[in-house]
Amino acid sequence: MQPTRPGRPDPRAQAQQAQLAASLAGAVDLAAVKARSEAAARAQSAPPPSAAAPAGAPGSAVVDVTEATFQTEVLDRSFQVPVVLDLWAEWCGPCKQLSPVLERLAAEGDGSWVLAKVDVDANPALAQGLRVQGIPAVKAVWQGQLVAEFTGAIPEDQARQFVTELVRATTGGAVPGAAEGEDDGLDDPRLDAAEAALENGDLEAAEAAYASILETEPDHPVAGLALRQVQLFRRADAAGPDALARADAAPDDVEAQTRAADFLLGTGDVEGAFTRLVDLVRRTAGEDRDRARQHLVELFGVVGDADPRVAAARRQLMAALY
Repeated sequence: MQPTRPGRPDPRAQAQQAQLAASLAGAVDLAAVKARSEAAARAQSAPPPSAAAPAGAPGSAVVDVTEATFQTEVLDRSFQVPVVLDLWAEWCGPCKQLSPVLERLAAEGDGSWVLAKVDVDANPALAQGLRVQGIPAVKAVWQGQLVAEFTGAIPEDQARQFVTELVRATTGGAVPGAAEGEDDGLDDPRLDAAEAALENGDLEAAEAAYASILETEPDHPVAGLALRQVQLFRRADAAGPDALARADAAPDDVEAQTRAADFLLGTGDVEGAFTRLVDLVRRTAGEDRDRARQHLVELFGVVGDADPRVAAARRQLMAALY
């Protein structure tokens, strides 16, 4: 924002600060952080996926899923890595063409995603619940939400592109390790200073408090997410409302578009921020496209995967990438 003379506050700046403060009150939601932490903890009861594990064994990158194991092998596991459902049947010729391709790609993925195979004849309730219209059907699940899908056998290069873009849009390829302890970090007294600063609208002090925690405990379960959220609001504050006009005047300028998205998210327009960057991904290519995608994924992390708007935007991102 533009500086003003002491004693002459800028009404526009005051209004923007009020918007930021109101949005901030709901954004750094420690209860939501805890809910995501608990969901992720369920997934950590099983070993991280690995191509080295025998097919079908706990932690395997390729598993056979039934109605009884769908919760643990698909929904809970999707809080670790994306899970790709391969819905097939023994009588389906195209399934026999696609399934080996997916299994080979899962092995190459080395635990960055899991292939969950579902025999639709043996598991009709699953097929009905997943709204399978024809097979082979492939559906991708992340954080318990359907984020991408296709039907029919496709060439290996297209299947490879599908899983590559899925991993990029979700984890970026990171493979989780085993959980260490069950402390969710919410009772840490060091958070008090940051929360007090947030209540006073002092983003700089809140950022410093969270950063101080991370200096001594880089894997703190709360401070990392909270710091990203506070940094987002500081970027939104710095961008100011003029960021939208500048971005509209330069639709393919990645820097202008990301600053505008930061401002929109910081003032509570979550869908507007996501849509702006998804559209940018569609319009760009190469390094610019990758920068836009990375910034959008960063904003997903700020909002949190428990928010249904994130799941919807992930589906839009997959459609733009694939």
